[in-house]
Amino acid sequence: MSAPHWSRILCFLSLVIDTLTCPGADWPKFLGPKGVGVTPESGLIDDWPATGPKLIWKKQIGTGYSAPSILGDQLVIHHRPANQEIVESLNATDGASQWRHAYPSNFIDPFGYNNGPRCSPLLTPTHCYTFGAEGRLLCLDRKTGTRVWEKNTSEEFKIPPAFFGVGSTPILEAGHLIVMVGGQPNSGVAAFDPLTGQTIWTNVGRSNWEGRPKLGWRGEPPVVWKDYVMQASYASPVAVDIHGQRHLLCFMRQGLVSLDPSNGKIRFSFWFRSRVNESVNAMNPVVQDDLILLSAAYYGIGSVLLQVQPDGRSVKEIWRDDVLEIHWSTPILLDGYLYAFSGRNEPDARFRCVEFKTGKLMWDRDERWRKSLTPPNVFGRGSLVLADGKLFALGEAGMLGLFRPDPTDLVEIARFQVPELKYPCWAGPVIADKRLYLRSENRLMCYHIGQP
Repeated sequence: MSAPHWSRILCFLSLVIDTLTCPGADWPKFLGPKGVGVTPESGLIDDWPATGPKLIWKKQIGTGYSAPSILGDQLVIHHRPANQEIVESLNATDGASQWRHAYPSNFIDPFGYNNGPRCSPLLTPTHCYTFGAEGRLLCLDRKTGTRVWEKNTSEEFKIPPAFFGVGSTPILEAGHLIVMVGGQPNSGVAAFDPLTGQTIWTNVGRSNWEGRPKLGWRGEPPVVWKDYVMQASYASPVAVDIHGQRHLLCFMRQGLVSLDPSNGKIRFSFWFRSRVNESVNAMNPVVQDDLILLSAAYYGIGSVLLQVQPDGRSVKEIWRDDVLEIHWSTPILLDGYLYAFSGRNEPDARFRCVEFKTGKLMWDRDERWRKSLTPPNVFGRGSLVLADGKLFALGEAGMLGLFRPDPTDLVEIARFQVPELKYPCWAGPVIADKRLYLRSENRLMCYHIGQP
């Protein structure tokens, strides 16, 4: 066998191994090692003083909503200063720049939000993958930043303009790079060769939605597919085992679609979206055993818990309620309870604990505020990370909080308003190697959170 062929096999195996196991001290992809906002890291602080945890370093960066990703001592941040999107490698311990890969970007958010990247980098032992706000899919050598391949998905696929740019972070699964590109009429999801960028399969769109009932929409006729409707959402694909089958769960703009990740064949589809056109699905599906939670925050759509049937071809509703209305952050599921910030806008934000299997509200705290009150003494629609048995929360105006997860009562341990962080802080916290990383639109902060 030739040396290049062996090199390709070894590189491919490193991708597969990285998707199956990940050291607890790393945070190499969106929502952490397992993609659920949880890290197995331990030995973290139980409290902090009024001045907050110890600051290690801080850095001014370009705009964006992309959380950093970390592998070893390397942190990769995707941001946009001026008219370029930049993938930048930093030393995770001191913030020193290691390499930068830049390319032009002309994206302008049609609703006036910032124009930077929305998706987090995906890191493997050999590669770094990013997905820009205009749909540029990029593979770089992780050590040097040299381009391996790139694809302009907006040119290659027929993609209707999204409300807020491209925002679904890709994942690696079954040896493929899975991307919710949102192409029409039947390329909502695409699988690419992670080493070359070659398209392996595409699916989702007219073929699975045409003629389906609009569940939850009373009096509405079945779906009549139109090739100008958006498909991609702001959630990321989730790969799980259910009833002995591997499911690729894609929470699209129209609802949930399950595919066989090896070939893209559809297992089931479930309509779930707001009647209002100017709405999005952005929360990742939360899965336990054969149960899947979906939630959105536009005009009363609320949440639904689905149970996958034994054949893996259909689901049934267990409960549907507005007890959780998740705008973008993914709830933390722990010991049968969901911890989440709920609410569509700042003036209706809540912090809640909900029983996963029943939808029962366990406790609730008002986190509402108006942007004229800056900084507020509330979290607004915050984001959560579970580490060492504690919940680390980042509020959307830069409030850092520490909570003990308890379904019987809300237990707040500490809070600290980070002076450098201003509204909006919509990227979730990142924890790696006893360091906490926080990002606002233009700042990146690093704190030490290990035990003294």
